[in-house]
Amino acid sequence: MEDKKVSMICTQQPIDTSNAVGKMFLNLLGVFAQFETELRKERQLEGIAKAKAEGVYKGRKQSYNHENVRQLKAEGLGVAKIMRQTGISKTHIYIEFWYLNNSFFRQDVCCRPI
Repeated sequence: MEDKKVSMICTQQPIDTSNAVGKMFLNLLGVFAQFETELRKERQLEGIAKAKAEGVYKGRKQSYNHENVRQLKAEGLGVAKIMRQTGISKTHIYIEFWYLNNSFFRQDVCCRPI
């Protein structure tokens, strides 16, 4: 705002950036807002660490058994039959096939997102 020679006057709070006190007050508001955000973030990370230590925070459960889909594919079943047997959507089956066929993402080579 200073580069464009613009000042701000708030009607509800005593902020007037055309003078030194108003600039200081606006900067202090920003500093306290940032401080509060940092504190919230620290408390959240501490809470997550505590929950993980207690075994409560484990993340989302798997929606389906990936190994079961691979086994059915190895048995020669098609997508439609795997869908009927497992109740898994066609999209998830094709995603599983993609991970299965791309060696970079195979579990014996690398951990993949689940």
